[in-house]
Amino acid sequence: MTSAGRLLARLGKFNLVGLLGAALQLLLLYLLTRCFHMSTVAATPVAVEIVVLHNFAWHERFTWRDRQLKSTRQRTARLWRFHAGNGLTSLLGNTVLAYCLVERLKAPVLPSAMGAIVVCSLINFLVADRWVYTTT
Repeated sequence: MTSAGRLLARLGKFNLVGLLGAALQLLLLYLLTRCFHMSTVAATPVAVEIVVLHNFAWHERFTWRDRQLKSTRQRTARLWRFHAGNGLTSLLGNTVLAYCLVERLKAPVLPSAMGAIVVCSLINFLVADRWVYTTT
């Protein structure tokens, strides 16, 4: 398979994990805002953090399984890079967009969250592939 083919295959896996994470994020956002009566701005970072950990675990085992690390120390460093790159992009991007769309523009919560997820996903893939899941 060519390098472009491998990249596209990996992007497909990334998007599959991302879809699972997006579904989980929307479910959590619904539960936190509707059942636990949290504000959208408070519920969004909680949901995003849970999904960041979920996605990291799946990316380790599925998306980038060919880039395994030998030590717990290396995996811990990778988790920190994942949080610094994907986590901050998702956390800040989703929270800012939730505030702008829901609180300021009065858009519905779930469609706003879906839009924020899409906006953050391409940046997250590039950061993960080029920085988080390197084997060096």
